Amino acid sequence: MIKFSGVSLTYPHSQRTLFENLTFTVESGEMILVIGHTGAGKSSILKLINGLIPHHTGGILSGTVEVDGRATYALKPGELADLVGVVGQNPKNGFVCDIVEDEIAFSLENLGFPAEQMRKRVEEVLDLLALAPLRGRELLTLSGGEQQRVAIAAALVTQPKVLLLDEPTSALDPIAAEEVLSILHRLVHDLGLTIILAEHRLERVIQFVDRVLLIRNEREIDFGLTREVLRRSPIAPPLVELAKTVGMSETPLSIREFRKSAPKIQPSTQPKPLEKKFEVVRVDELSASYDEDGSTYAIENISLSLYTAEVVALMGRNGAGKTTLLRSISGQSPTLRGKVLVDGRDPRTLAGKELISRVGYVPQDPGDLLYGSSIEEECEFSDRDSGVDKGVTWRIYQSLMRVPDPKTHPRDISEGQRLGLVLSIVLAAAPKVLILDEPTRGLDYEAKKSLISIIKKLVSESSCTVCIATHDVELVAEIADRVLFIADGEIITDSDARSALLSSPAFAPQVSKAYPEEGFLTVSEVAAGLGSQEQRRSAGDIDNEI
Repeated sequence: MIKFSGVSLTYPHSQRTLFENLTFTVESGEMILVIGHTGAGKSSILKLINGLIPHHTGGILSGTVEVDGRATYALKPGELADLVGVVGQNPKNGFVCDIVEDEIAFSLENLGFPAEQMRKRVEEVLDLLALAPLRGRELLTLSGGEQQRVAIAAALVTQPKVLLLDEPTSALDPIAAEEVLSILHRLVHDLGLTIILAEHRLERVIQFVDRVLLIRNEREIDFGLTREVLRRSPIAPPLVELAKTVGMSETPLSIREFRKSAPKIQPSTQPKPLEKKFEVVRVDELSASYDEDGSTYAIENISLSLYTAEVVALMGRNGAGKTTLLRSISGQSPTLRGKVLVDGRDPRTLAGKELISRVGYVPQDPGDLLYGSSIEEECEFSDRDSGVDKGVTWRIYQSLMRVPDPKTHPRDISEGQRLGLVLSIVLAAAPKVLILDEPTRGLDYEAKKSLISIIKKLVSESSCTVCIATHDVELVAEIADRVLFIADGEIITDSDARSALLSSPAFAPQVSKAYPEEGFLTVSEVAAGLGSQEQRRSAGDIDNEI
């Protein structure tokens, strides 16, 4: 179905070749996962398949890419519309209509489908992706996860032979992600659809895919069966890392596989009592809207306090009100009732350096905060606006990930690299309160570890308060002190992170599912448990000898 033959690619103004002599074949009806570090070229693989490269991006391309026998270099992307469906990293950038139902029907209208057939197909995908209740909503009022599902529906409605998805579950809650992946898996098995997806949250997808394409560098890829590639890969989900930690010979792809042969480990961690310090954020009976006219409540009568040197995670299904609450704390959502105080001040009354030194906000779409013509220029603006020494923002960026050429325009880098840049800009101001909306979207495991390290350092050295809205349960397990679950605009639970994650089957991390009775949350806790167990065993042997 898809064939790469000696493909080499160099982007315009780039100092390096992205791919050299790339050759592989994808068979019809396969589900392929593309992995690699942030900026390795995963999105470029997808753009090569649908013809966006080189027709829209320019650059130097040699070799051939064929899809169902058609050479993409000889066809414009629109000429592949009947064959290839695409869902990009940021679905909002691809929307052309205002209303959900209109957006889904748009591609059918362009292809000249009869009205009766259009209606039938639209109804089918609305049901398939549980979007029927949202059919009349404006796209701009939807949460990031809801927009993601609309984009997938719009791609599926034409019934393409090949579906390309770039980070398809990054904005989805765990339950919605499982539903979408199950649907895609069923389409592959029942209809023979060929699916290529690039994804960083490997823990969600590895059990569904047939093969994995690992981009090691511009000259080397590793393409093979999922289990074999993950065994060799430097990038692996927590379950695979856990299997290596406990010494399993086989690489498990699901919790069930792991538990069949997992060794027993004694728990070594105990829940730590919450230590409340100084209140830095206070929300009193807050009601706010996600639209400017205030016609629809997104959150209602919410009260909470955030304290210095703590990390609080907001969790809940897509559309629950997490983003609206974060925007309210940063002074951006229309407040209908109640009040918000950050360090004793209403954030809506703050501006300039006075605002960014108190509240640092990274939205779901980080590009909204970028206005420079190059990465270098953005970093210089950030240093100046934050009142720090020249180069501070750039050094933070380098600590997060492998950074692109500083002369590159921010629009021309990957979503993950753009997120890393915005994080660096916000962190340079050293705000008292750091607000992050889906901060690991587009980040590989290496970049995520760097982010975790930076957040922990901020909390311990600067007593920074961090509030994160996320569906990344592995991130929450690593850094959160408290978890607030939000449903239908209301806080339904407020508890310590360990209790919250262990009591929720839907939001439990992989490690806790692998060892449900022991109370572990992370691989490092399991490693510590193994170490304690080995020490106790050694001490027992010494006692017996005595």
